[in-house]
This record gives sequence, C-alpha cells and structure tokens, in this order.
Amino acid sequence: MGTTFGLFNTSIMGMAAQANALANISENIANANTVGYKEATTHFLTVLNGFESGEEFGGGVATKSRYQIDAQGGLQRTSSSTDLAVKGNGFFVVSDASGATFLTRAGSFVPDAQGRLVNAAGYYLMGFDAKDSPAPSATDALSGMTVVRVRTDKLIANPSTNGVLSANLPAGASITPAANLPSTNSASAAYSAKTSMTTYDNLGARIVLDVYYTKSAANTWEMAVYNSADAAAGGFPYSSGPLATQTMTFDPANGDILSGSAATVPIPGGASMSLDLGDTTQLGSAFVVIDTKVDGNAAGAIRQIQIGSDGLLTFLLDSGQSIPAYKIWLADVDSPTNLSALSGNVYAANSDSGEVFLGSAKTGSFGSIESSALENSTVDLATELSSMIVAQRAFTANSQVFQVASDVLQVLTNLK
Repeated sequence: MGTTFGLFNTSIMGMAAQANALANISENIANANTVGYKEATTHFLTVLNGFESGEEFGGGVATKSRYQIDAQGGLQRTSSSTDLAVKGNGFFVVSDASGATFLTRAGSFVPDAQGRLVNAAGYYLMGFDAKDSPAPSATDALSGMTVVRVRTDKLIANPSTNGVLSANLPAGASITPAANLPSTNSASAAYSAKTSMTTYDNLGARIVLDVYYTKSAANTWEMAVYNSADAAAGGFPYSSGPLATQTMTFDPANGDILSGSAATVPIPGGASMSLDLGDTTQLGSAFVVIDTKVDGNAAGAIRQIQIGSDGLLTFLLDSGQSIPAYKIWLADVDSPTNLSALSGNVYAANSDSGEVFLGSAKTGSFGSIESSALENSTVDLATELSSMIVAQRAFTANSQVFQVASDVLQVLTNLK
C-alpha cells in the first residue's frame, strides 16, 4: 500500500514540475517581443523518498526557475537616439517614482513631460553629470546618480568653468621692462604675443578675453588676461585692470613649462574658470596657438541628442555647439543569473548575486552602449514551441501514472 501511495505522490510532483515548465514557456512566448527580456528556463531536480537503503522507490522531482540574465539578445536598429542597448556585459541603472534603483537591459527611453528619460515600464534612466562623474564604488556610487533629463522646451546656457590654452612662446623674444608689462594697464604697455578666447557668462552671453604674453626675464613670461569689451580704441589702457595675471617659467634645456601651468580667470558676470596652461612651451620658433578649448555655451535649444558608445550624452544645440550633459554608466554584479527578477523587466541585487558595482562603458568588463538600438528578447519561438510539446507530453505521461496508481489502489481495495 505504501508504494501505491508513493505513486500518487510521484505523479503529482511530476505534473507540478511540468506545469511549472509550461508556465515558464508561456511567459517566454508572451515576452517574445519584449525589449531586453531574458528567457526563463526550468531546471529539474531529483527528490528522493527519504529511504536510504535504496530498496524503496517512489521519489519525485522539483523545479527551479532561472532567467538567463547574462545572455546577449540581438540588436535592433531604431530611429530614436534615446533608444539604448548594451552590447556585452552590464545593465542600465534605473529608478522608480519613489527613487528606488534597479538594473535593466530594457533601454526604450523617451523624454516625459518633465524631460526625464523613461522606458516603457515607467523606470527612469540614471546617470552622472558629465562634469563630475565620480570614481566607481560598490557602496556609494549609486547614491550619487541622478535622473537623466532632456529639456526641449527651454533654452540652455552654461557658464565657462574650465578651459585649455596651449601655445608656443618664442624663446628669442625681447625682454620687456616691468614698467611696460601689460599687467600695468598703461598706455605704454608692450607685449610679445596676443590671442583671444571666447567664454560665456552665467546667462550664456559671449565674453571675449584678450590674452597677452610678455617675456619679463630669461625663461620667464607674464600672461595677462583682460575683458576685450574694456579695451580702448588702441588696446591699452583698458577701462579696468586685468582679470588675471600669471607668471610662467620654462626649462631652458627643453622649453617645457616649469611653473605657472594653471591659472584661475574670473569671467565677468560668470564663474571662475580654471585655465590649463600645462602644454605651453618656449621654443625657438614663432608664437603659435596650439590648442584652445573652453566649456560653457551660449543660450540655445536642444536640436539633437547624441549618446556615444562610452555613455557620454551630448546635447547638440541650434547654435551649433555641442554640450556634454550626462555620463551614463553601466552596472553589474558578480553573479547576474542570481539577480532577483521583478515586474517591468528590472532586476534587484541580493546576497546571492553580490553587490552592484558601476563603471564607464567600454572599460574593464563592461560592454558598450549602442544608441538608436534596442536589445531583442532572447526567446526563440521555435525552441519554445518544441519545449512546450515535450512538457505537455511529460505532463500527460505523469497523469497516466496517477491513473495507474488509482487503478492499482482500486484493485487492492476490492481484494477479499
């Protein structure tokens, strides 16, 4: 009798296991076209009947469902630059309305009424301000992320805060007496070379800076920066003194700068700009500006959004300027297949998956970010339909075992 009742238990466990397999197959088929969906698989586990002698039979089976989270889906090209896909390892960091963060591969992002990039499941894309991306940290980097916003209904203006200016200063230039240096702002001021830089104040207005280089001693130069709008008809004197004065010294052996490689220039009506002069040289050739770069921008509307494979999101303005706005970092865990799957095609870290760590795309183990692309579901319909037939027949076979057990029990009951 005990063995007969064991048949009931075994067949019931078998039908339950195949029902779980059919449930996963059904979910896969339903999500065959869901962006970023990862196939659910069913793993069957042997369950013994508890007798260790090996003389008793009638064990069963149990199942465990697992999502193939680390599988790469095919990429489908789209016409929207805010449609994003990860090629390789990594996940986008997203947040819900409460601010809780999750991981996802579903990158169908579009701006909402507030300009926040949100995907079809209602999760907001997270990133860092392009100016101050922090070093990755498993414990606090997530807290420093912010929702990526794209405002097309307003003008954008950013003040200049950082600049680069490198030039070659002629080693054979004559020395100018201290009384005639440009920093004196006198009518007799003389200089060895001059250039200009365009910067921007807090309102996005262009502020042109006049930059004067003057040799003040052997291997020593003075750099004086003025607001071009304050210049007299002939240049000097300006209506106000220099915005900044910097002394630079150079190595006579190779012409490299020894001191004064960084300056701070307060922009009228704007911020203080850090100016990198580190590539300035003093060589035996004419004055030439090698490189000049300044951040900030004139007021303009967003005309287009570009997202690079490294995750740098750039605004292209109608003024023709390109403004780096956000850095979209990727996240990962030590064991992606153990992440907790939640509704909306998002995942949460747990003790089995390990802590979340962040990094820039295309660095370390992280993959690249593909703009104007979406990652397809990893479900193969042909495979799922074949698996469904196998599971269905296995379920039927287990139900037949149940019927046989019922018949055997009926025979035993009728014995006299």
